[in-house]
Amino acid sequence: ANFPEQVVENFPSDISAGIYYGWACVGNGDVHKMVLSIGWNPFYKNIKKSVETHIIHTFKEDFYGEILSIVIVGYIRPEKNFDSLEALISAIQEDIEEAKRQLDLPEHLKLKEDNFFHLPEGKIVNNH
Repeated sequence: ANFPEQVVENFPSDISAGIYYGWACVGNGDVHKMVLSIGWNPFYKNIKKSVETHIIHTFKEDFYGEILSIVIVGYIRPEKNFDSLEALISAIQEDIEEAKRQLDLPEHLKLKEDNFFHLPEGKIVNNH
């Protein structure tokens, strides 16, 4: 789930490029573990900064146009380039496993229930 360019441009500038973990919620659905990439994805030679969310859950259908709410909990590693697609895929799989381990810790697990994810229907936050 990629954030639109306008959202990326408004991300806090002091967040370093890299791989993060946290919690994500699509619409008013359930809260799931996630891994977040912030940066330029050097393997794909992107020229624009992107924020890409990998929600650790299998959805039954696409959720284009839904509001994606995230809470960044921690940092895994800096952004880096890879020699092959296989090396990139392997690193992503390692990032997912690290995120799962970290988010199972009690101090991180409690954030899954934060009121941030349970806004009343129709509530608009930050003009979205």
